[in-house]
Amino acid sequence: MIVPYYKSPSRDFTLLHGDCFELLPQFDFKFDMIFADPPYFLSNNGISCQAGKIVSVNKGDWDKGGTTEHIRAFNHDWITLCREKLKDNGTIWISGTYHNIFAVANSLTDLGFKILNVITWAKTNPPPNISCRYFTYSTEFIIWARKWPKRPHQYNYEMMKHLNGGKQMTDVWRLPAIAPWEKSCGKHPTQKPLAILTRIILASTNPGAWVLDPFAGSSTTGIAANLIYRRFLGIEKEEVFVELSRNRRLELEQSNNRLAYRNKIKDIKLSDSFETTGLVCENRIMDELPF
Repeated sequence: MIVPYYKSPSRDFTLLHGDCFELLPQFDFKFDMIFADPPYFLSNNGISCQAGKIVSVNKGDWDKGGTTEHIRAFNHDWITLCREKLKDNGTIWISGTYHNIFAVANSLTDLGFKILNVITWAKTNPPPNISCRYFTYSTEFIIWARKWPKRPHQYNYEMMKHLNGGKQMTDVWRLPAIAPWEKSCGKHPTQKPLAILTRIILASTNPGAWVLDPFAGSSTTGIAANLIYRRFLGIEKEEVFVELSRNRRLELEQSNNRLAYRNKIKDIKLSDSFETTGLVCENRIMDELPF
């Protein structure tokens, strides 16, 4: 029987400590949306620049590279497991760089998904290129795909247009990297900014929706989901990051923290006129997690 590591008092944020390959087959529940930030397999003893300092790119054993065959099998297997947990009209978002995103795209296509967009996240504050031998890396990519080629999917077009000043939103998003206030409880080495996850969730779900993250890390996905009245299940293998996730969610139990976070994220403030923010998760108890 699955025992959550942490469940928020409002039951809108659940954390499982363990390997998603082992935990996902143990329950039957369908999600409206999945976001995944899988390993990029970049921990190869290289160096980078962070906050003006030279740092190692090594992030942990979970990010160490393998053979091409290993990486291909890894992507195929976790995406297969996630597909089983996605509603028929659900969508999946997967982030990456050129190191892994093409392999991910191939796996999605092989498994029957329809790729809708490849978002280019153009960072407004990228770290410098310390070698000065090639262009500065300033982008990451996020694939958006639906489960079935011919099944309709959720896309809040009018809201995205509103967030973009009344114009159609393009597949290039100019947003900053993680802000200092997002690291109040500590920092995951590949932590994504709340601005990115907020926009993703607003674009493809409605209030009360269930969002899954199989590689939860510090649970930015879950914090963003709860700030905009969605529900979240995160799975994380490393206990230090599960505890970090729990502490981040506990911060939101203070109403002043929740309000402060919402006020710092531009898309949330702009989206309020499009959503009935009073439609909180507790009002939709017909599809609760089985644990």
